[in-house]
Amino acid sequence: MTLRPGSLRPDGRLATLGVLGGGQLGRMFVQAAQAMGYRTVVLDPDAHSPAGAVAHRHLQAAYTDEAALADLAADCDAVTTEFENVPAQVLRRLAESVAVAPSADAVATCQDRALEKARFQACGVPCVPHAVLAGPADLSAVGLGLFPAILKTATLGYDGKGQVRVERAQDLPAAWATLGGVRCLLEKRVALAGELSVVLARDAAGACVHLPVQHNLHRDGILAVTRSPAPGLEPATAQRAVAHAQAIAASLGYVGVLCVEFFLLDDGSLLANEMAPRPHNSGHHSLDSCDVSQFGLQVRTLAGLPLTTPRQHSPAVMLNLLGDLWFAGRSDPAAGGARPSTPPWERVLALPGVSLHLYGKGEPRPGRKMGHLTVTAAQPDQALQVARQAAAALGLPGF
Repeated sequence: MTLRPGSLRPDGRLATLGVLGGGQLGRMFVQAAQAMGYRTVVLDPDAHSPAGAVAHRHLQAAYTDEAALADLAADCDAVTTEFENVPAQVLRRLAESVAVAPSADAVATCQDRALEKARFQACGVPCVPHAVLAGPADLSAVGLGLFPAILKTATLGYDGKGQVRVERAQDLPAAWATLGGVRCLLEKRVALAGELSVVLARDAAGACVHLPVQHNLHRDGILAVTRSPAPGLEPATAQRAVAHAQAIAASLGYVGVLCVEFFLLDDGSLLANEMAPRPHNSGHHSLDSCDVSQFGLQVRTLAGLPLTTPRQHSPAVMLNLLGDLWFAGRSDPAAGGARPSTPPWERVLALPGVSLHLYGKGEPRPGRKMGHLTVTAAQPDQALQVARQAAAALGLPGF
């Protein structure tokens, strides 16, 4: 199926693309789709969702609302998702009457850390040593070689949520209870030389393109800084990361944009960490640094349009902007009493090569993704220097 940009349906409306989820990823998808001449529909329960604010139509309803799903399917020619926690059964329900990408099965795999790890292993892609803990009996069966470790809930965890460090085997029962005694994954902590990500797009015919391999820095489990291309990365290592990501996508029969994150070890080896069935925070720089962004690729895969390899015309550094910035230098906002104030954007916008992207979220909160900054330059070192100036101007930690 190919939905030509700007084409009209028999009812006279423009070819229409829908998205489940109204956050910033949905917002940037909608903007990319509209730039190519598509009508857009967002399904999200939040009346003030960032994507709903810019879409042609916002269906304000729960993702499981049968009437809203029927309306979405009838109004759209194809539907995608902007985050992995949309119930997979919702995608299956929609796929009965409208084209959906990525598939429910692919999203279900990405929703479950244990299924992810099994998929990596089935593809021959190395991953962190781990054990699946489905019940109390599994706790005592864990080998001592996995410690120190990180215990993660198998589902519904992201941005550092749903996980806790476990130093010793005797600490495991208490840690498991802290996470609610639910099905979990225990992962051995490994010494990292860095963290990398591969953002790729794959179409229904199996054609696959990707952004340059990116280097990521996380703080408290949330992405803070991305550098693209990844500095100092051996070409062979980059090629191996891309090959691993493509093998995983092919094994899923994946259609859409997929991000695979990797741990880079001191010896240059790679361990697959996790994947996301959507555009990814680490690929946001592509809006300013590449001739085709990750959201443009998402539109192309959903509409059945040709994929071309993105050309990165400018080295880039991306800084994540969390709600903490609005409370910088004030009392603990989590304790109450602190009032947010707008960060000094004029100071960073005075720097060369800086692009500010704010997501239209009205209420800043600690840890909430409010926007990002992209710094582009002719050379990677120049972009890094300006990014550090921008971080200092905003009071962000150094890197």
